[in-house]
Amino acid sequence: MTTIILAILSMGGMCALLSFLLAGADKKLRVEQDPRVEKVLAALPGVNCGGCGFPGCSAFAEHVVAGDARINGCAPGGQATAEKIAAIMGVEVGSMEKQVAVVLCHGGTKEAARSAVYNGVKTCRAAMFIGGGGKLCYYGCMGYGDCVTVCPFDAIAMNDNLLPVVDPQKCTACGKCVEACPRHLIELHPINHTMFVFCKSQDKGPAVKKACSVGCIACRVCVKNSPIENGIVMNGNLASIDHAICPPSDIVVEKCPMKTIQIVKYDLK
Repeated sequence: MTTIILAILSMGGMCALLSFLLAGADKKLRVEQDPRVEKVLAALPGVNCGGCGFPGCSAFAEHVVAGDARINGCAPGGQATAEKIAAIMGVEVGSMEKQVAVVLCHGGTKEAARSAVYNGVKTCRAAMFIGGGGKLCYYGCMGYGDCVTVCPFDAIAMNDNLLPVVDPQKCTACGKCVEACPRHLIELHPINHTMFVFCKSQDKGPAVKKACSVGCIACRVCVKNSPIENGIVMNGNLASIDHAICPPSDIVVEKCPMKTIQIVKYDLK
């Protein structure tokens, strides 16, 4: 009995000593967190989408306070969140124009020819490695909706033509869909960019016509009718619009023989 009591007292004494040592070490080694981190974190929407370039909202908050992340780096939070963070950090924040994802391909099942029937895993990434998913155009949308799957805001849906359609009201420009598209067909653009070349093909004209009825055939008509010099140029066999200098042009849209260039009208009501 005495042996048991001594054992219990010894263990209790050791536990008390270790607790004391741990408490001292915690007090000595603890790194105090800047209280602004919690305030910035509370101001964020908490979706942990990673669109800011950091693993989640907590990491973004820490980097904002550390000074190596942009005050307006949270796309889902938008201008309102940026202003809250700016107030916490005691700085000013400029206007943050809304951005939306744009799918630069209009070659759906009605427009794009097929080279084979694809019976593999129904994801774009898998289909790309097996004959391009059966589409003749190796640059176009494969239509299996990887971008839809990864969108945390339900802002993308596949239409009847098996093309992804972005809801500009729901889109927060988090960039998940951009990363998910294996053919790099999705880009983030501010809403003042409204005229786009809805094609990514670098094939020559005859091959494009064979593969898709709305693909860019490198005819250069858009370049000749550009409303400003060098506003539209050729990037290989693909027309490219410089959104920084080129305004939308109805003439360019009308003259495009393949109707590849279109003007988008955003309804954000």
